[in-house]
Amino acid sequence: MSAKSATYTAIFILFFIILISCLFFFINFYTVSPLPEDVPVLIIENTVIAEETPFIIENDQVLLSYNIIKEYLDPYIFWDVAENKITITTVDKTVRLATESLTAMINNKPVEISFPAKNITTQPYIPIDFLEDLYDIQVKAISDKNRVIIDKKLSGRKMGTITSKEITVKLSPSWFSAAVAKLTKSDTVTVYSLEDGWFQVRTDEGLIGYVPDQKLEVFEMPTKPVNEPRPKRHVSGLGKLNMVWDYIHRVTPDMSREKPPAGLDIISPTWFSIVDGQGTIESKADISYVKWAHNNNLAVWALINNNFDPDITHEFLSSSETRDKIIRQILMYAELFQLDGINIDFENVYLKDKDLLVQFVRELTPILHEAGIAVSMDVTVKSTSPNWSMCYDRKELGKVVDYIILMAYDEHWATSPVSGSVASIGWVERGIVTLLEDVPAEKVILGLPFYTREWEETPTANGSIAVKSRALSMSQVKQILKENDTRMSWDEKAGQNFAYYTKGDSVFKIWLEDEKSIQLKTALVKKYDLAGTAAWRKGFEEPVIWEVLYNELKLPSKI
Repeated sequence: MSAKSATYTAIFILFFIILISCLFFFINFYTVSPLPEDVPVLIIENTVIAEETPFIIENDQVLLSYNIIKEYLDPYIFWDVAENKITITTVDKTVRLATESLTAMINNKPVEISFPAKNITTQPYIPIDFLEDLYDIQVKAISDKNRVIIDKKLSGRKMGTITSKEITVKLSPSWFSAAVAKLTKSDTVTVYSLEDGWFQVRTDEGLIGYVPDQKLEVFEMPTKPVNEPRPKRHVSGLGKLNMVWDYIHRVTPDMSREKPPAGLDIISPTWFSIVDGQGTIESKADISYVKWAHNNNLAVWALINNNFDPDITHEFLSSSETRDKIIRQILMYAELFQLDGINIDFENVYLKDKDLLVQFVRELTPILHEAGIAVSMDVTVKSTSPNWSMCYDRKELGKVVDYIILMAYDEHWATSPVSGSVASIGWVERGIVTLLEDVPAEKVILGLPFYTREWEETPTANGSIAVKSRALSMSQVKQILKENDTRMSWDEKAGQNFAYYTKGDSVFKIWLEDEKSIQLKTALVKKYDLAGTAAWRKGFEEPVIWEVLYNELKLPSKI
């Protein structure tokens, strides 16, 4: 190599070293901001939101937009545009806010707040300090940068301490990435994921980037103690729950001389109906009935229905004020009559009201829980019927209430065009399995039929078969079979005894509910580890049925 070439090579190497040094200096000491400077920036954990006005700062108060809350913090927050009311529901609270008001209602009790919610442009904005305790969040406002940071998970979150004298936070997990911040030893960051030897972190200023794992000492914040579960006011005794509905026609009967069967835990009188769109509740409640039940160690879960009227239901569900009126009435009745629980039996509900039904139950449940009152909700077996099945959001309802009661009957309903079982064993089991896709087993109570339908099939002039039915108690069926000298045969597929007889041109068919069919259905409770059973309805059973239920629900399984 000539002297001239050697000189050129040395110059090139020197130039390359200088270039690399400059690049290293630029990468490690020149920082870029990953956050826009000209718009409000909201950081929720490691998510940056800068597309809209997510918050406003007014008189040192941070107000968060309704849309942001719904998308990032609480999908269940509810804004009644017509009544200009905001409803927030948590596990133990139902909160109602009206914009421009300094009074909020928490579980129907007025609470003064320091700063009101406001209507700005097309949506309300809610003071963030009011939301901190409700959502268990922590808020930091950096006013000079028009930036707000929200942490959702306060306990058990990962934090990190910088162990190097100085370190740059990288925009991406690479040494050659641009720097977004400089940190020194003992600085702390919030730690998220680990990726190829780099931790994603967030600085105190809300800047999100990456630091090498060997430069960070990670620790976990202490976990917040979990509140003790609310004690249930029912008397479960041994084994699984055993509940029966008591149909009250007009007047609650005198129960003073009646002795409940062994193993019964809960009785549910059909006392309350919402009879109009304004939320008026009609009551048949009787305190003497409750005293009788309590004296016999029974819990009382009074039933409330929607009059099975979809139009009425739509009207009262659509108004925050009317829902609140209904809730206040239910609480009043529950306290007046010393109820242990409320059973919600809303049937024939428009599919369009599916979400409003969930909202009502979410608003009702915390208020009843605060009073120590259990909440159960009746649902049908899944089907394609909009008003009778699809209207139930089983998964969301199951998150809120104490129990979901599966009404596993009316497989063939009163006006069914074909004859068939009220509750064949396969249909019941499939109903359980599909419900367990949405609701945990410990919350599921299996509804049993104590009734049977007698089907009459009659040929018509046009060659078709006219079908009609009537509901019968177990004793009525036995009497009919005796009168018509009818024998039974076992229907393996239905899991029931089957009988038929003829009168004139008509054929009468009955799939019996009896001790054998009830035993088969009740055995499913242990098979799927459900919470228990609820039977429709009291007075339609034979005495032997209670022995079956006791043996299946209360005694240990035979090995």
